[in-house]
Amino acid sequence: MMTEIWDMHIHLDFMRNALEISKEAAVSGLGLFGVTVTPQGYIKSQKELSGLGNVRLGVGLHPWWAADGRCGNDDAFLAANLIRETRFVGEIGLDASPKHVSVSSLPLQIEMFKILCSASAEYSDPYARKVLSIHSVKAGTLMLDILEQTGCFEKCFCIFHWFTGSSDEMNRAVRSGCMFSVNEMMLSTRRGREYVRQLPSDRLLLETDLPPGENIIFSVEEIQSSLNRTLAELSSIKGSDMRSVLKENAQRILFPAHKMQ
Repeated sequence: MMTEIWDMHIHLDFMRNALEISKEAAVSGLGLFGVTVTPQGYIKSQKELSGLGNVRLGVGLHPWWAADGRCGNDDAFLAANLIRETRFVGEIGLDASPKHVSVSSLPLQIEMFKILCSASAEYSDPYARKVLSIHSVKAGTLMLDILEQTGCFEKCFCIFHWFTGSSDEMNRAVRSGCMFSVNEMMLSTRRGREYVRQLPSDRLLLETDLPPGENIIFSVEEIQSSLNRTLAELSSIKGSDMRSVLKENAQRILFPAHKMQ
């Protein structure tokens, strides 16, 4: 069945039944950009899910895993090496929120993020640019500076997942060509809805950021329900049915004109 809608940020690596979910999603016309939180998680998911046409897997190193010591520079260099073999990178980024991380971890997060961004830009194909799914909390300007300095704006598709930065940071990201993947949690806030109202329709993508924790048995129905609620709210905010626009936006990123990967 042809893929009709893409979830552009989902944690298949958190699901105990990821293979079952991915196969059922294909039958339902659902595509999945599976982001990972460690390079080891990417390797495991890649072995399990390789060959599924409706799945794209990203090499990830989540800033929370960097912040609390679960990942170090060796993991960042492993991820950078893995980036050579795939177009898809994520979840990567920076988080300076004291709710989740120690602010003292920010220098290490920055060092790792620079390694991953540099590799993404260096190994990107101009005809099939690498796709980055980016986590940014209270570090938007710093992150935008790094993406610019490493060449990612020019050489990659940069997608801000669940954007929570300032209005100025959002506008800079738009001017730099970034995309924004939106979930129902983002749309549950007044600021999130206002950002979506302001963002150009051709920069928007759907996501779920599900499941809500690790090592979970999940279902395709839960994914589809979340996407449908987000789609309905997005369409309401924009004043028109956004399904075809969102599909075209995802396809433009996922399927380069000269080849399908």
